[in-house]
Amino acid sequence: MDKVEHFEIPVDDIDRAKNFYGASFGWKTADWPMADGSTYVGIYTGPTDDKNMIQEKGFINGGMFKRGGNFAPTAPVITPVVQDIDATIAKIEAAGGSIVQGKTEIPGMGYYAYVKDSEGNTIGIFQEIKKAE
Repeated sequence: MDKVEHFEIPVDDIDRAKNFYGASFGWKTADWPMADGSTYVGIYTGPTDDKNMIQEKGFINGGMFKRGGNFAPTAPVITPVVQDIDATIAKIEAAGGSIVQGKTEIPGMGYYAYVKDSEGNTIGIFQEIKKAE
């Protein structure tokens, strides 16, 4: 079973949104520069370690980005982590879903895609890159 491990929120004004979520829920943020020159903002909803990994059960972290940029979603999305993104995309299409933004690499981290479910909702999927042990 694939678990939901991430959420994303598209925003119109990143600074305003960071202030809103920090003031409303106490969430912390970190700016991560993207290869295209845009900024992806990591959202921490609970304690994390120096590698941004969750330290407690019961919460997930997320991210926000400028709406209308290089990311497809225009509304909040949930993101399950999958074992094989290509196989999952095939299963989504076979089950009546469609691809919004195909498999894209995040160097050193993994691959993501955005898909529509059978009801027209956009969700993300993510496959971690396996680290050599």
